[in-house]
Amino acid sequence: MVKVANDPTLTEGDLPAVSRFGDPEPEVSGISLRLIAGLAATAHGTVRAGAAHLDVSVDGTSPLRAALRDAAAGARLDHRIVLADAAALAAGLDDEVRLDTVVTQLCAAGVAGLVVSGLDGEATTELVASAETAGLPVLEIPLEHIATFTTEVLSAILEHQTATLRRLEDADRALVQIVLAGGSLDDLCEQVVGFLDGAAMVTTTDGRVIARAGSPRELAAAEALDCFDRTGRLLTEAEPTGPRPDGPNANRAAVRIVAGHLDHGLLVAFCSQRRLTLDDVRLLERAATVAALAITKDSAVSAVESKYRAEFLRDALAGRAGTPVDAVAHARSLGWDIDRPLVVVVAETDEDDDRSTRDAEEVRFLQQRFARAWTHAVTVRDAASPVMGFSREVVALIAVPASADTDHVMRIVGDYVRVVRGDGGGGRRSFSTGVSRPISSVAGLPQAYDEALSAVTVGRQMHGDGAVTHVDGLGIYRLLALIPDGADLRRFVHESLRELATDDSPEYAGLRQTLSILIDTNMNVAETARLLFFHYNTLRYRIGKLEKILGPFTTDADLRLTLALALKIHQMRGI
Repeated sequence: MVKVANDPTLTEGDLPAVSRFGDPEPEVSGISLRLIAGLAATAHGTVRAGAAHLDVSVDGTSPLRAALRDAAAGARLDHRIVLADAAALAAGLDDEVRLDTVVTQLCAAGVAGLVVSGLDGEATTELVASAETAGLPVLEIPLEHIATFTTEVLSAILEHQTATLRRLEDADRALVQIVLAGGSLDDLCEQVVGFLDGAAMVTTTDGRVIARAGSPRELAAAEALDCFDRTGRLLTEAEPTGPRPDGPNANRAAVRIVAGHLDHGLLVAFCSQRRLTLDDVRLLERAATVAALAITKDSAVSAVESKYRAEFLRDALAGRAGTPVDAVAHARSLGWDIDRPLVVVVAETDEDDDRSTRDAEEVRFLQQRFARAWTHAVTVRDAASPVMGFSREVVALIAVPASADTDHVMRIVGDYVRVVRGDGGGGRRSFSTGVSRPISSVAGLPQAYDEALSAVTVGRQMHGDGAVTHVDGLGIYRLLALIPDGADLRRFVHESLRELATDDSPEYAGLRQTLSILIDTNMNVAETARLLFFHYNTLRYRIGKLEKILGPFTTDADLRLTLALALKIHQMRGI
């Protein structure tokens, strides 16, 4: 199968890590040198190599003369064995070139081993000594058996590569059949596990696991690895893709799921019993191609479904969905249950996309990813809860107990927020969340939506990015947020607080704090002094200083109200 949907794309900061330059070369598809050593033994040969040097893969052979020519040209001969007899060695040497020089050149080119035959005892001794010093395995084969040995080695390599291609073709047929039969990503993961054993997972670009398969033991072993954070997110920003060298991480492999210029995430395989070879990674890449096709197909179908769902939810939030009975029935036909106590939750990314340096396509993709994260988090817990992404926010109708108070509601919503937010890695954008009061009827959706919008906007102004705010926690800020022109609010602050509205002097922030606590304690000087850890006379001096700047606020209730409002506005962000 041609790799159409899984062509590589440019790496971005929030996408998975790529294999770094200088990493050790991964194992290639071939037979092990240990197997070739066994063939040498059956050919009455002698193997002169340590056990550690036999765990290398061999995918071809080269005659000595060609190998020396390629090595001199700077070519790499990794995973190849060099065949040399006495005549070839004699032809490759001159008066100035010794056997140890030949061995050094071959080692520098990365040769996996040297097969020699027909050497006399002195030449063999010199060659073996040089090879042992350089760490190059030597297989000495009797001259009368070298032809048979070479044929057996090439046949073994050919059989292995044929079996590998047959395995890939079988995987292609099985994986494509999943897509044609309308199978899910979980079905695809099951098929991958059938070929590779262990466990398999599909994640989003920021590491949320959206499909998995494998035995409970293998899944538990995979999830216990350090490539997952405490929330269960795969650390895609630190996880390399493609084949891996031998080491503690060689029992897992990840490949990208790419369709066109869109990166849909990762397909990751885990195997606790063995390392994953290049052949396994190639099969995984075929599976990632099929996963890209499946995701693209599902995205096209869900785009049509989402259009109808989004239109209905937008109408319901605007009060245009018909009678409550009709709205409930329509929602039920879409798989939603809105005939129960609900709160409206609005989540907005904190980045101002209108002023972003990102292009429109990237902004749209990031918003879609944000909506998918909320959809996944909500539907896993309650598939009947409506959740949709709009151009600027995600809206979810979260079910709550009929008797839930504000604290209980915020704990429920907070659990969803924590799942979506994770640890903030993988390119996740910061977002703020607003929560409405509970409603018991569809008729209350428009008001609840307005409450949630106010909560997310004003909550960000009150608490900064990442705020999670209930509408009942807004207080006077909710009224202040209704004033559309921020310039009017700023003018009111400067006219009321005068120079205290600025930070031109280091003492102004302290004077504002003193004024705020005085107003909060209803001008109780003793209580204010205790809260600020001031001496009573020190506070009296500060009050006098404040009255010189602001006027007689200690005796003028209207002035105190004006100053209290000005302080509240001063604390709001983005004004």
